[in-house]
Amino acid sequence: MLNGISNLISPELLKILMEMGHGDEIVFGDGNFPAASHARRLVRADGHGIPELLQAILPLFPLDTYVASPAALMAVTPGDPVQTPIWDEYRSIISKFHNAKVEVEEMERSAFYERAKQAYAIVSTGEKALYANIILKKGVIGE
Repeated sequence: MLNGISNLISPELLKILMEMGHGDEIVFGDGNFPAASHARRLVRADGHGIPELLQAILPLFPLDTYVASPAALMAVTPGDPVQTPIWDEYRSIISKFHNAKVEVEEMERSAFYERAKQAYAIVSTGEKALYANIILKKGVIGE
């Protein structure tokens, strides 16, 4: 345990966040995401939802301001009637920790999977919401 660091952030996740450099990406996968088969580095966060993890890491994790969309969601497959209210929650959490307006990209499912395979790490969560996967691109720390 450390002062100022949420206990939701495991030592392994903290190490990953520290190792990542500008432009590296991290995926937070919902409970259905094939994290183990896609990950270069897999971090388990079973039992935790993605919104609570975002609340914990975003005070520490700068988003890339040099790209149009430093956050990407897995788009709903055409014809799937699923609603995604969790996306509004993500946008609200992101805006709470980042002063600049952050555009959130929606990516087709297979394109999202391919991008996830290139990510620095994938965090496998217990998130139950469908289409709750999100990719974050790390930015730089200013003075």
